[in-house]
Amino acid sequence: MSVGVDIDRLVVLFDDGGVPYSPTAILARIDNIQEVMAVIASAPGKVLITGGYVILERPNAGIVLSTNARFYAIVKPLYDELRPDCWAWSWTDLKLTSPQMGREAMYKMSLKHFILQCTSSESRNPFVEYAVQYAVAAAYATFDDNKKDALQKLLLKGFDITILGGNDFYSYRNEIESRGLPLTPESLSSIPPFSSITLNSSNGEKENSKPEVAKTGLGSSAAMTTAVVAALLNYLGVVDLEVYGGAHHEENLDVVHIISQMAHCIAQGKVGSGFDVSSAVYGSHKYVRFSPEVISSAQNAIRVLPLEEVIADVLKGKWDHERTKFSLPPLMNLLLGEPGTGGSSTPSMVGAVKNWQKSNPQKSSETWKQLSDANTTLEAQLNLLSKLAQENWETYKSVIYNCSMCQSEKWIEQVSEAISLEIVKTLIGARDAMLNIRFLMREMGKAAGIPIEPESQTQLLDATMNVPGVLLAGVPGAGGFDAVFAVTLGDSGNNLTKAWSAHNVLALLVREDPRGVSIENSDPRINQISSGVSSVRIE
Repeated sequence: MSVGVDIDRLVVLFDDGGVPYSPTAILARIDNIQEVMAVIASAPGKVLITGGYVILERPNAGIVLSTNARFYAIVKPLYDELRPDCWAWSWTDLKLTSPQMGREAMYKMSLKHFILQCTSSESRNPFVEYAVQYAVAAAYATFDDNKKDALQKLLLKGFDITILGGNDFYSYRNEIESRGLPLTPESLSSIPPFSSITLNSSNGEKENSKPEVAKTGLGSSAAMTTAVVAALLNYLGVVDLEVYGGAHHEENLDVVHIISQMAHCIAQGKVGSGFDVSSAVYGSHKYVRFSPEVISSAQNAIRVLPLEEVIADVLKGKWDHERTKFSLPPLMNLLLGEPGTGGSSTPSMVGAVKNWQKSNPQKSSETWKQLSDANTTLEAQLNLLSKLAQENWETYKSVIYNCSMCQSEKWIEQVSEAISLEIVKTLIGARDAMLNIRFLMREMGKAAGIPIEPESQTQLLDATMNVPGVLLAGVPGAGGFDAVFAVTLGDSGNNLTKAWSAHNVLALLVREDPRGVSIENSDPRINQISSGVSSVRIE
């Protein structure tokens, strides 16, 4: 387990009715903070750059990049000590806190059936609820009788769970504009980490208010579910994720993956492709989905069998998903831009495409095959670039640098020798593959009657790909009006940031980070607070 600081006692140092404490008082209070045992896990958001829609059907693959936007789950005991009569209890307590939403929900959890009953008036979070149920059931399904005694004692202390989402998961565009600031990454970075998310009130009643959550499409629910599952499984001793690369690390990740997929699918009410959860667990990779029956059969079994037995069967089930190591080639960067046109409903768009497939099977099958081939071509070009970089680093570095300063039609003019020419031709091949993917996605959208790449996005993406140093641009995942992505060469990201700002597009702070789920050493809010303390001058 990780040792962390009780952040709830620390935050008040900077929030005392709007009047900050003196530096001396801050340091004195920090000295008195008690350390508490806690497990803190984080999981990344994602960007699906190829595989939109076709990834729903095996064996079609998609390339999913994990990002530096991370969701955090902090798990610790709710009670420090057990009462003498606790062994007679058949229920334990759970407190779920979401500071950004201003929410704190209380639950009772059955230690026999793992049912959760919300005892407070706050709105419920089904993703966290199922994550808790299935993680605890996994512990019972995994442990022998001796370990179950220790597990029971730990469970009776209750759970205190806090969830935190990085700012990149949410849109703060309105806040930037209300401050009169320019739409730039610098303005975005001025917003404090884990800032509150605005709530709309209904009839002025707080209990009926709903979070006004404008999202950027990074897969917040999958990252949140995975972080909670990982923290709980580590806290309960089912897995040990603290030693990265250990002998059983992959097996531990597989357990986190299975329970996270199960909880996420049940919470959202359907068995999706699962690429978002997979990237939250494993990081960037090429992904082929699992056969949906492994979860749909469990859904049916839950109605008649104890949850502990169902989870045991799921853990032993045939998970035939495929993942192949992948990350962007060297000296290439992922950027995301928020157009400010609002998000899209992925389930409704997927439903429209499925209806089109049923009504026009021949045409849809042809488009499906062409799109899958185009995705494979782009993947092959990017992998070739990684290989060329490894074998000819100095030449590769020089080509990327030269191409980063001009538009794509001038790239070929920058080279003369054979290796340089091969690198440039591969860059152009990747661009052409992306243009083909975009064309096919637009055609599919027109046929299905949905805006997979709306006209406004088309204009933005065309302008983006004309910016010097931009290799690729597209709409991630299911498309629509979410943030667009681009892959830039070298240091050309500044060119794109300025170009997007001129088009009223906010460049986000998101970058590719191939790291998947992990255990953190400290509460992420401590960095924010300690940096504030270190900047205080004591005269």
